Amino acid sequence: MAETTAVKGEIIIYKDAEGPQIEARFEGETIWLTQAQIVKLFDVKQPAVSKHLNNIFKSGELDKKSVYSILEYTAADGKIYKTGFYNLDAVISVGYRVNSKRATQFRIWATGKLRDYIIKGYAINEKRLKEADQLKLQELEQAHKLIQKALASSRLEGYERELVNIISDYTHAWVLFYQYDKDKLNLEGVSKKQPQELDYEKVKKAIERLKDRLIKNGEAGDLFGQETGHKLQAVLGAINQTFGGRQLYESREEKAAHLLYFVIKDHPFVDGNKRIGSLLFILYLVENNFLYNRRGEKKINDNALVALALLVAESDPKQKDIMVRLIVNLITQ
Repeated sequence: MAETTAVKGEIIIYKDAEGPQIEARFEGETIWLTQAQIVKLFDVKQPAVSKHLNNIFKSGELDKKSVYSILEYTAADGKIYKTGFYNLDAVISVGYRVNSKRATQFRIWATGKLRDYIIKGYAINEKRLKEADQLKLQELEQAHKLIQKALASSRLEGYERELVNIISDYTHAWVLFYQYDKDKLNLEGVSKKQPQELDYEKVKKAIERLKDRLIKNGEAGDLFGQETGHKLQAVLGAINQTFGGRQLYESREEKAAHLLYFVIKDHPFVDGNKRIGSLLFILYLVENNFLYNRRGEKKINDNALVALALLVAESDPKQKDIMVRLIVNLITQ
């Protein structure tokens, strides 16, 4: 897709093989684009970008105060003007919502980058964990336990508690990345509680509601959610199958992970397998009262779910077990 190269000053140049050149403001460790530049970047109409930005803020996916700012810029006539800019978080969120050829190219590019980061490890993983052995992993896990102990302390309040929460989340991520790289992800901490199964008729109604909403927004066609044979029933049956009188997937976490994987990889629908797989994954977590963590936050937020679904779709079938273990680990913490 695109490459970003830094130049002198506050401007970076965003280049696309087919699209236009866009000069993006670089400030506060992020890039900033005007709404007109976002329209140009994804080759869509201005009302579409406005609609998606409004939905992003209305749904609480992003806080407008954090991603929008009035900044000064120098126009072609040499005069200085003030206008609204949106940062990289907002640009990415719009890129995953709009429907255009260039937006699709962006998503392919972004998915590739996400996949590289997860599989190869991001910068801190590469620099700090490259030479790590089992001792280093134990140190990280011990640090995570100490942070969790600090969180349990009633002496932490306000900013301090929020800061420790953030550190805790990232420490857990580093441990997961290390285990992913070393193929050492284990299924630990899974629940033994008998899960609530998904009812086929209830699932079909949920898919129909999603389809109606997407069609209304111009984000799906008639083929969305159309079943191919009895594959959906087969998937729902597969996560509850038994062997020798015992459940093949014993925990609700394993069942949820396999549900997401099977819907995306087995293509039980003519169109919309990734979106429907994500929907049923969330529905399963809701039905089993397992969507939120102890802090009342979603265990996997919307953006993370999109990245995870795309990663599953792009993964090699040989990687099924490690993909399932990754999903399980993300929802058990």
